[in-house]
Amino acid sequence: MTDSQHIENLTINVNLVRLPHLTDYLPNLQTHTTPLEHNNFYHPSNGFYLSQSDVIIRRTIYDLARTAPSSHFAYHRAGPRKQIFYDQQNVRAAIVTCGGLCPGLNTVIRELVVGLWEQYGVREIFGIKAGYRGFYSMDPVRLDVKMVHNWHKRGGTVLETSRGGFDLDKIVNAIQDYGYNQVYIIGGDGTLRGAVKIFNEIRRRKLYVGVAAIPKTVDNDVGIIDRSFGFQTAVEKAQQAISAAHVEAESAPNGIGLVKLMGRSTGHIALYATLSSRDVDCCLIPENEFYLHGKGGLFEFLEDRLKQNGHAVVVVAEGTGQDMIPRTNAEKQVSDESGNPVFLDVGVWLKSELKKWWDVDHKGELFTVKYIDPTYMIRAVTANATDNLYCTLLSHSAIHGVMAGYTGFVAGPINGNYAYIPMDEIADTKNVVDTKDPKWAWVRSITTQPDFQRN
Repeated sequence: MTDSQHIENLTINVNLVRLPHLTDYLPNLQTHTTPLEHNNFYHPSNGFYLSQSDVIIRRTIYDLARTAPSSHFAYHRAGPRKQIFYDQQNVRAAIVTCGGLCPGLNTVIRELVVGLWEQYGVREIFGIKAGYRGFYSMDPVRLDVKMVHNWHKRGGTVLETSRGGFDLDKIVNAIQDYGYNQVYIIGGDGTLRGAVKIFNEIRRRKLYVGVAAIPKTVDNDVGIIDRSFGFQTAVEKAQQAISAAHVEAESAPNGIGLVKLMGRSTGHIALYATLSSRDVDCCLIPENEFYLHGKGGLFEFLEDRLKQNGHAVVVVAEGTGQDMIPRTNAEKQVSDESGNPVFLDVGVWLKSELKKWWDVDHKGELFTVKYIDPTYMIRAVTANATDNLYCTLLSHSAIHGVMAGYTGFVAGPINGNYAYIPMDEIADTKNVVDTKDPKWAWVRSITTQPDFQRN
């Protein structure tokens, strides 16, 4: 059999990932024809409405000479359904933002409100203030399209946010007491873990409440989906910090510009900012351990670069080298309100180590380290055009899914197409930098930095 014949005879077996639905525990729910049928802005045609048979394959790249996949994991495709499980007149929707700031938060809130209002005719929409604790400790804010009209032009979140405050019984009791039957949760991995618990408790109580999450993490560490919103804006803004560090380094004898970028457990921002800038001499990320002294170490590389160019720029992700930084036993036990370990400042530590190294090996010679930490500047900016569009698509996808009766899911793109992924699957999956991937090889080819592998 020739290769072409072998390819022609391939069949695809799809393993559809099960998506929770309200009818799993409320089997007698009544269906309604979607208001989109009568919306002046839409003219539904063949293919406009999706069905359960519309799916997205998770993995799309195979080497057929080496791999013969027996089945493909697939997810329900995101988009409008003709039959929905809510009467628009009886919808009471709640929207909450949790965790740290991220470019695009206000755009997501705005588009949830606009989508519910304009596409489905929902008028009872409420914002929950200050994160999860706002469900039970503060009065909700009534939202409408006029109020949120310009929110996409503002950084941060108008609803305010906080970490912690997660009390499952109080939150679900508040959802019942206020009569919410749709809950939209915007947050990162910690928030998603909380959202899974909320969904499970709602299902246990058999409440008529759909729960959807929109993944927010500027670090881009949420798994399965192509990327999280705010990431592209963060990479774009990181260029300004790298450019400033480059100018500072060039303007001093033996100058080093040191930039710390966001990335607790993954180095995506540092990686993409390095590829985009081309001014970076060394990129340090959590996925690739490094060392300072000795052959093949960071200091040897920087000394050579300073001899060649007279300056160097180093980009480091915030979660890099945490095991190398001395800390007390008490410091090792400290965590934030979301349960994440509190990191020490790798930038401050690395700047100090650089100066110690130079004082020992080059005593009396001029040397400058300019340290730039743009973290809060990046988190607080408005989303760029690409992220604004992305936030709109995420929000509308989530609305269509909840209206169709799906619950306990995250809306996001897989291979460029929008899908619904079970919330617990997203919460348990990380998107880390694969240092065996061509992208990391590309970084090293640009910076010519060592691989930091000890022989």
